[in-house]
Amino acid sequence: MATENNTLILKAPWVFPTVSPVALWLVALVAAWAVLGQLYADSIRLLLLWVPHLAKGLQMNILTSVLAIGIGTVLGLLVGALELSQARWINTPARWYVQVFRNAPLLVLIFFTTYVFPFEIKIGSIYLPFPDWIKATIGLALPASAHIAEILRGAVQSIPTPQWEASASLAFSRSQTLRWIILPQCVKRVLPPWMNLYAMITMSTTLASLVGVTELLESAKNASNTVNRTDFTILVYLAILTLFFAYCYPITRLTRRLEKKFSFH
Repeated sequence: MATENNTLILKAPWVFPTVSPVALWLVALVAAWAVLGQLYADSIRLLLLWVPHLAKGLQMNILTSVLAIGIGTVLGLLVGALELSQARWINTPARWYVQVFRNAPLLVLIFFTTYVFPFEIKIGSIYLPFPDWIKATIGLALPASAHIAEILRGAVQSIPTPQWEASASLAFSRSQTLRWIILPQCVKRVLPPWMNLYAMITMSTTLASLVGVTELLESAKNASNTVNRTDFTILVYLAILTLFFAYCYPITRLTRRLEKKFSFH
């Protein structure tokens, strides 16, 4: 504490540096696994032997999620464009499509696509297998397409009306205005919710294990049943949580950054 020109000046004794939340999470995870390493050393040794099997299951989750969001994006953009049509006979079926698949349970859709599609497809004299993981991917892509259609519709409708009017005054057609003026502006609005949807789809891929797809959760079940020890079962499911967190958390952080960067007031 000091005075200068009859003015009281307070000096803080110490200023704590800011720490990134990511660093705190990483420290917490490392500390948790260090403690578990001391308590369950033998179980962790067994878990390390199962890591390649778990990694192979995680690859299936990632593959399923990437294909589901890819198919859902293409189909969702098409349905969203149909929703924006001024012709009632075009936009009404698109809106019903969105309502049906947005409100359908994911597990029901996965079971539906598993049983509605054949086990193999005949092309001429050749029989091609139609595996369950592709059926589960379609089951995840259908609700994803409905959500993406709504995201696109909301983004287009958020564009101020004067931009449409200005384009019309310049003799642009509605399709030209949508393609060259409106949609480029919608990219910033669509990207954050699209990434958030992908993270949700990735976590939902564990439902594919219920129809026989060997993904991460199914791999963990196999490991747990083989070892048949309670402490190992706890560790293997904790490993699943850690792997999903390590994959989805960076996506969530990037989504928040994009939301702040592309925020509109």
